[in-house]
Amino acid sequence: MRLALGALLLMSLNVMAAGTPLRFVVPDSWAMPMVQLDRGQPTQGILHDVIVSLATQVGVPAEFHVLPRARVQSAMEHGEVDVRCYAAQSWSPNQSGDYIWSIPLWTQPDVLISRHELPTSINPAGLARQSIGTVHGYSYPTLQPLFDAGRLLREDARNQEQVLEKLMAGRYRYAVSNQWTLDWFNQRLLPERQLQGVTVLQVQSVGCYVRNDPKVPVQRILRTLLRMKMSGEIDDIIRLYVGKP
Repeated sequence: MRLALGALLLMSLNVMAAGTPLRFVVPDSWAMPMVQLDRGQPTQGILHDVIVSLATQVGVPAEFHVLPRARVQSAMEHGEVDVRCYAAQSWSPNQSGDYIWSIPLWTQPDVLISRHELPTSINPAGLARQSIGTVHGYSYPTLQPLFDAGRLLREDARNQEQVLEKLMAGRYRYAVSNQWTLDWFNQRLLPERQLQGVTVLQVQSVGCYVRNDPKVPVQRILRTLLRMKMSGEIDDIIRLYVGKP
């Protein structure tokens, strides 16, 4: 009887553990094709699909915590969330806390873009003083010396899609975008109206990092991400949205 009760207790604990959600942080500045937010929750997109597949393969539910970008790192440090994806170590140089990083999962260029009628190649340092479309809270190391010197001015929007919409509306002549968002945005435009990249500002490898906490299945998460990358699953998800990894 005692053995039977012990086995039942162990089974119950395993079920409870399997049901503990894995908490993923999602910056509210993300836009398609990275993530679509409906009523404050992700419903589709590259990062949404990767996270849902990851949690399913790890064997736990995914719980999304959508936060302002300025709150993301604090939430990780205070244990309010467990995993952050699409991040680079250089974005948080003064990171405090115990984290383990995945292998690089994506390589994303940041591109200076313009409307179709402007020159197709420029040097940012040669631009006259003007506003550049940017996302609030994002860092742009290549342009920062020009911002600091007042030679270029940031004009921040809430998310990347708003930046591109303002560029289309003529609010400024140039803006910064990652390649995914540019490709996604251009899909709905006729060729003669599509936005164009005029120079690559920087290329960064990004991945996920996990709080190193005994309550979090850290190694299972990292092994699963490695398997998803090596099998081509992550690249297949990217192709679904933008046609190329």
